[in-house]
Amino acid sequence: MAEPSSGAPARLPVRLLLAIALSASLAPLNSTMVAVALPEMGRVLQAGSGELRQGLVTSYLLTNIVLQSPGGKLGDRLGHRRALTLGQLVFALGAALAYVWPVLPVLTASRVVMAAGAAILAPSATAMLRTELPPEVRGRAFGAFGAMMGLAAGAGPKVGALLVGQFGWTSIFLANVPVLLVSAALARGARGAGAPAAAPAAAVAATPAAPAAAVAATPAAAAAPPARFDIVGSALLGASLLGIALGLENAHLRWAAALGALGLVPFVLWERRVADPVIDFSLFRRRTFMGGSLIIAIQNFAMYSVLFELPQIGVRLFDVGTRDVGNTLVAMMAMMVVASPLAGRASERFGARAVALVGCSLALAGMVLLAARPLGAITDAVPALMALGAGLGLTSAPSQAAAMSDVPRDRSGMAAGLTSTMRYLGGIAGLTVLGLVLTETREHEVVMREHTTAIAVFCAALLLTIGCALTLPGRSPAPANARR
Repeated sequence: MAEPSSGAPARLPVRLLLAIALSASLAPLNSTMVAVALPEMGRVLQAGSGELRQGLVTSYLLTNIVLQSPGGKLGDRLGHRRALTLGQLVFALGAALAYVWPVLPVLTASRVVMAAGAAILAPSATAMLRTELPPEVRGRAFGAFGAMMGLAAGAGPKVGALLVGQFGWTSIFLANVPVLLVSAALARGARGAGAPAAAPAAAVAATPAAPAAAVAATPAAAAAPPARFDIVGSALLGASLLGIALGLENAHLRWAAALGALGLVPFVLWERRVADPVIDFSLFRRRTFMGGSLIIAIQNFAMYSVLFELPQIGVRLFDVGTRDVGNTLVAMMAMMVVASPLAGRASERFGARAVALVGCSLALAGMVLLAARPLGAITDAVPALMALGAGLGLTSAPSQAAAMSDVPRDRSGMAAGLTSTMRYLGGIAGLTVLGLVLTETREHEVVMREHTTAIAVFCAALLLTIGCALTLPGRSPAPANARR
C-alpha cells in the first residue's frame, strides 16, 4: 500500500541512521572477526576446527534463525527503540561472558547469548527504518544501512586479525563495547525525519477495515488489555526452524529437516487461533512484501554459496591460500558497498521495481559470466564477481525498503524478523546445494564440471528474482506541490 507523502523534501536523519546501523553491524562485524580468530582459538583451547565451528559458528547461526521472528515480534510489543536497547544489552552480556571466561563450553553459551541479542536488535533496527522515517527517504536509508552492513562484514577480518595479533583473541569480544557505547550515545535523543507521531495503542492496532479513529473511539477496544506474548507459537516455530536448519546443514540429519517441515503444521494451526500470533500470515498475501522477501532470500542463497564455493575452487584448482581468495572476493563485497547507497537514491527517483530489475539482471549476468568464463587463475573470476556484487547491491536496498513499506507499522518488527529468517535460511540452503554438488577431487575436469553445475543452480535461482522484482512498486507520482 502506498503511503502518503507530504511533498516537502525530507532530510535523512544521519544521527539516528548511524545509531541504528552501528547496532545492527555488531552481528556481521563479530561473526567475521570470530572466523579469523578460529585458528588461534583452536591452538590456545586445544580444540579441533570442527569442534570450534560447531560451538562458535553453527550455534550462533542456528540461534539467529530460531529467534529472528520472535525477536521481531518482541519489538512490536515493547517498542522498537526499547527492543534495540534490550538487544544491545543481551549482546553485550554475551560478549562480556566470552571475554572474562574464555573456555569452550562458556564460549559456546556466550555465542548463543550474543545471537539472542542480535535476533532482537537486528529486526528492531530494520523496523525503525520503516516506522521512524518517511517514505521519501527510506530508499536512501536502506541503501546506507546496507552499505554499512557490508563495510562491517568486510572490515571484520582485518579488524579481527589486528586485534588477535596485538591483544590476543579474547579482545575480539571486548571490541563490541565501544561500538555499543557509540551507538547508544548517538541514539540518545535522536529522532526520525518526519516520522509519524506516536499513536495510541488502539489506533496503532487499526487496520484498513477498522479505521484508527473508529477503533480509538470504541471503549472496548481502548480498554482491552494487550494479549500475552505467543510463547507456545514461538516455541513451535523455533523447534521447526531448528530442525530444518540442522537437516539442511548436516547430511546425516536430513530426517530433522523433514520433522521440522512437518512441525510447521501444528505451528500454523496454533497461530490461526491465538489473538496475537508471532507471525501474521496475512503478510504473505501482500505481493510486494513476498516479492521483496523472496529476492532477499534467493540472493543470499547465491551470495553465500559463491563466498564458500570459490575458496574451494581456488584450493582444488590453483592451490592458492585463503588470503589470495579473500582478496578476490573483495571485488564482490566492495561493489555491494558502492552500489547499495546508489540503489537507495535511485529507487526514490525511478521506483523500486526499475532499480531491482536492473540489479537482478546484473547479478544474473555476473553469475552466468562466472560459469561461462574459463578459470585459468582465481583472479579470472574478478569481473564476474564485480558484476554480481553490483547487482546484489543494487537490489537489496529497494527490495527491503519496498517489502517493509508494504506492511502495517504495528507489524514492522514481525516483518523484519521474517525477512531476516528467510535471509538465513537462504544462506543455509545455498550451502546445502554446495554439499550435494562438490567433492574433494582435484581433477581439473571434474572440478570445473562441479563448479558449472553449482553455478547453474544459482543462475536458475537468480532468474526467479527477476520475476519477484516485478511485484515491487514503480515510480510514485510526484506530489502536486512538488510539480509546481
